[in-house]
Amino acid sequence: MRIAEVIGTVTLSRCHPSIAGYRWIIGVPFSLKTLKNGSAPDGEDFVILDELGGGFGQKIGVSEGVEAMMPFHPTRKPIDAYCACILDTINVK
Repeated sequence: MRIAEVIGTVTLSRCHPSIAGYRWIIGVPFSLKTLKNGSAPDGEDFVILDELGGGFGQKIGVSEGVEAMMPFHPTRKPIDAYCACILDTINVK
């Protein structure tokens, strides 16, 4: 799981029928260095399926790969990233 910051939303003009109607957001992941320093995220932005309603500027936990599909098990969906949680605080030691 990675921690990312929400920077926007995505509007799809076409999609696979199994993911129609879902909300999509754009997130930028944090590296451990930026989490420790409390600075802005420094990763490459990516698209995330969001069922929790993550808003602009919020920090979220993102599951990727096969784990991103697990909330829909046994149904299979063509997704690479899933918003698993919305974070209130982050403590890095």
